[in-house]
Amino acid sequence: MSSFTKSAQQWATFARSWYLIDARMQPPGKIATMCAIRLQGKHKPIYHAISDVGDHVVVINTRHIAFSGNKWEQKVYSSHNQYPGGFKQVTAAQLHLKDPKAIMKLAVYGMLPRNLHRRTMMQRLHLFPEDDLPEDILQNLTEELPQPREVPRRLDQYTPEEQEAFPRLWTPELEDQRVVFIKA
Repeated sequence: MSSFTKSAQQWATFARSWYLIDARMQPPGKIATMCAIRLQGKHKPIYHAISDVGDHVVVINTRHIAFSGNKWEQKVYSSHNQYPGGFKQVTAAQLHLKDPKAIMKLAVYGMLPRNLHRRTMMQRLHLFPEDDLPEDILQNLTEELPQPREVPRRLDQYTPEEQEAFPRLWTPELEDQRVVFIKA
């Protein structure tokens, strides 16, 4: 039995992988949860809280994230610079227009543990507003993670057969029955 096998297995276990996540039409909280698990290394069997065994995470399309409900206007990010009158509040829409990566960064930062490893974990998070990546990051990618929610298709993306098979809410044949039902 050679020692090569054991050392190769150890190297593969401790090696840092690069994960790709597409944030198009996804809620920031769901993406941030996936990122935080990978950055901490909780998906690995060798995870230990005081060890730094996390991986790199690349998030693309942060410009196209989606909040549910009216969160673009109701969600408020606040900060204070410790000077009198230094309290600032910004809505999610204003922050997203200023920096499309900021909401994702704050979401991931808030889900990481509050300890000395937090800064090094954040250095392994790579955010891009669109889907174009630098060549050096493209070479390192090892796995693409599935999106947590299915992206809804637009009407022009359906085939004519799918459009015909879709159930109709109103048809001319049902109009007479509806009128009779209302009159009765």
